[in-house]
Amino acid sequence: MIVDEPTSKRNWREEHLAQASTLRPELHRYCARLLGSVIEGEDVVQDTIARALVALQTLDEPPPLRPWIFRIAHNRALDVLRARAVRNAEASAAANHEETAIPDSEELLMREEAVHTAVSRFSELPTMQRSVVILKDVLDESLSEIADLLGLSVDAVKAHLARGRTRLKQINAQANVIPEAGPASAAVARYVTLFNQRDWDALRALLADDVKLVQSAHAPRVGSAEVGSFFTHYAKMEGVWLAPAWLDGREVIAVFENAGDSKPSYMMWLEWQDGRISSIRDYRYVRYVIADAALTPARTP
Repeated sequence: MIVDEPTSKRNWREEHLAQASTLRPELHRYCARLLGSVIEGEDVVQDTIARALVALQTLDEPPPLRPWIFRIAHNRALDVLRARAVRNAEASAAANHEETAIPDSEELLMREEAVHTAVSRFSELPTMQRSVVILKDVLDESLSEIADLLGLSVDAVKAHLARGRTRLKQINAQANVIPEAGPASAAVARYVTLFNQRDWDALRALLADDVKLVQSAHAPRVGSAEVGSFFTHYAKMEGVWLAPAWLDGREVIAVFENAGDSKPSYMMWLEWQDGRISSIRDYRYVRYVIADAALTPARTP
């Protein structure tokens, strides 16, 4: 006989999933800085939500949601960093720095520095310092909460925080001016032009047979027939306007909901193979990504 899942258990699982979605912007602020990329940060957020969904099915009691899901995101981000072979020896390089007490006024200045630091610069910090600085200065977590999440003592958190803040200040002082963005590639310029002309048939003709569409919070779509409906939805939206742009050396597309807007609402990122679109990432449903993105308009040739 099949026994239905108790209603109370089903209810707390549904509540946890709903609450987890509300944490996505904060998870992204953390993961994007930890990885030094707003795009990779969102990939980890998506993976985190998916893993949380699977894990919830195996739990009999509701976990404390915020620390639980941040721990999933943290561990997944570390997996990505290990795959990139980030130098782990950095952590010992700052071991001889002494921790010093920071007055309240200086504390505020340190936090301001972290919040306004470009996402990509955090990758120059050793991983543990990076995690602690982001959690404390960007997300305003308490020292004890950070210690629990990272499996450290509060004193160790304080030490990583002091060293990370000092190093981040040095990085910002030595940072070069963001280089001028390059011109749009011919492929992206053509895509943008066809989109702005509402030539949906011509855009569908650019899709590879096995093209993949990724829109956060929605299941991926694969194949030119299925992905072609992407343009059908945009055909119903008046005023949407695209412009070529660059983000951390990657060519992307800025999306303006109205042609007269001064700032984009979100972005797209396309991948190409043999002159056809192999992948579309549309960030319409996760607009927090653009908040942390140093998006620069492409230079006019």
